[in-house]
Amino acid sequence: MFACLLALWALPSAVRAQHHGEVADLQLERTAEGLLLSAALQLELPEVVEDALYKGISMHFIAEAEVVRQRWYWSDKTVARATRFLRLNYQPLTRRWRLTQSPVPFAANGLGVSLGQNFEELPDALSAMQRIARWKIADEAQIDEGVPYVVNFQFRLDMSQLPRPLQIGAVGRSGWDIVLARSVRLPAAEAAR
Repeated sequence: MFACLLALWALPSAVRAQHHGEVADLQLERTAEGLLLSAALQLELPEVVEDALYKGISMHFIAEAEVVRQRWYWSDKTVARATRFLRLNYQPLTRRWRLTQSPVPFAANGLGVSLGQNFEELPDALSAMQRIARWKIADEAQIDEGVPYVVNFQFRLDMSQLPRPLQIGAVGRSGWDIVLARSVRLPAAEAAR
């Protein structure tokens, strides 16, 4: 019994130890083209992740947004879901950082639709990765007028894209657990035009 209480007491400190940033600002805008999300992240890369980047290992991140209609009579209904994939890597020969963004997961053969940017320094690449501007997360037809919605946003490190030895070694280590999340209500007053 005492061990269970001790474990519950230690849980909040374990959760704080895994804190690597926050979603500082999350804004929703309803336009004629749909629901747009803008966010500012404050992300601090753990030392193990930064060390792996400098060794040439690419880090894959996923930004996910989910628009949920809350219903009192049934379980909540997911109306729309949007995902953005990001890959950050260091190129030792040129000593440059490359940030690549794609609406679909990165293929192993390197083909696909993506947008890439090069940076001289890691803070510049991180700054670009932490700004999300006017990202369309739902079509206008998916959002009913006069109905309140909740938008759940999450930004995380995709552990499944790490090389297999790192996946095994990262299990249970808090330095690899990068998850930033925030929920915002889109009130019915904003939903109605």
